[in-house]
Amino acid sequence: MSFFGKLKNRLFKSSSKLDEGLDAIVQDGGEEAAAEVDVQEAVAAIEETRVEAAEVASEPAPEVAPEPEAVPEPAKEPVTDPAPAPVVAPEPQASEAEEPAEVEAELVRSSDPLEDVVAASPETESKPGLLGRILGRGGEETETRRVLDDDMLESLEELLIQSDMGVDTALRVSANIAEGRMGKRLSVSEIKALLAAEVARIMEPVAKPLPLYPTKPQVVLVVGVNGSGKTTTIGKLASQFRAAGKKVVIAAGDTFRAAAVEQLQVWGDRAGVPVLTAPEGSDPASLAFDALSKAQEDGADLLMIDTAGRLQNRQDLMEELAKIVRVIRKKDPEAPHNTLLVLDATTGQNAVTQVDVFRKISDVSGLVMTKLDGTARGGVLVSLADKFGLPIHAIGVGEQIDDLAPFDPEEFAAALTGLEQS
Repeated sequence: MSFFGKLKNRLFKSSSKLDEGLDAIVQDGGEEAAAEVDVQEAVAAIEETRVEAAEVASEPAPEVAPEPEAVPEPAKEPVTDPAPAPVVAPEPQASEAEEPAEVEAELVRSSDPLEDVVAASPETESKPGLLGRILGRGGEETETRRVLDDDMLESLEELLIQSDMGVDTALRVSANIAEGRMGKRLSVSEIKALLAAEVARIMEPVAKPLPLYPTKPQVVLVVGVNGSGKTTTIGKLASQFRAAGKKVVIAAGDTFRAAAVEQLQVWGDRAGVPVLTAPEGSDPASLAFDALSKAQEDGADLLMIDTAGRLQNRQDLMEELAKIVRVIRKKDPEAPHNTLLVLDATTGQNAVTQVDVFRKISDVSGLVMTKLDGTARGGVLVSLADKFGLPIHAIGVGEQIDDLAPFDPEEFAAALTGLEQS
């Protein structure tokens, strides 16, 4: 299954919430109407009908064989002999008697030859008329539409806010959808298409893969709150980079949680990537410094440093993160070259606060959003893109390696809104 297929299936909670909400909005005050005509389709139908009529008119009418004229018999001279006995003609057989009727029927022609051609064509019997073809193939297809007015627009804004797009983003998206369409009748499918296009427009500028630099080693610092999925994300990224031919080293900087170190070691064994560790309770900054030295000696392409999960409201833990940055810069003034903030989608709008705080402490350069498969709050990613404009490098929708993939704005927009991709 493609990643889009997984994304769409696993974003079901978000898409179904939007889908149900849009259905309710349109049904409330909407009316069933025939599907609106596509202008190009209508023109094509008219042109097709004209061509058919021209072809039929250009066909010569079938020629009717003229009845043979009666040839007068030559006059006979009178015969003096006695008249012969009259010859009795045999009665015609039944088949011979029917022939004149059949010939007569074949010779009957309509005054309009087009009617004969149309009547004889089996295809034209099943084809709808011109009006039916233009107005929706017989008028069978209908859909509920509602006039876009202030009440409908307000309902749409509330739905987007409930999907965790945030107030400012929801208002902006709704306004852009309504621009030039107030007073028009819209269906659910049309609103989905407009919403998906607007979401993709917002997300397009931030959809950027993790940049790779010629500097060796490129230091990638991974930060986030407790339980956001940092350790799993590091394991997946390391495995993918290793598969791409990069030499990767992992530093297990969460020295306060033995389970995190063990988890990284499992991922390291799977990918064939070394994992540098330190005794439980050691100084994370000291481990980061030693790991950078080791990576330089080994000629590694990438050094990925895991950090302990920390709440954005714990000032002491945030200061510890700042210390890691200061220490590794003694070894490489440009380090870290990337600081990835891993966010848990289930936290909703709390993710906005996390980005705001972590940016001040560790100079976040990009985002990775995890657990999109377990929430109806997928809209928070739109809010983050609209508010901060930080690159979104990858999104995760499961536990497997291939469940973390580069962010694609159009696929995400289609999956979020439940729109079918062609």
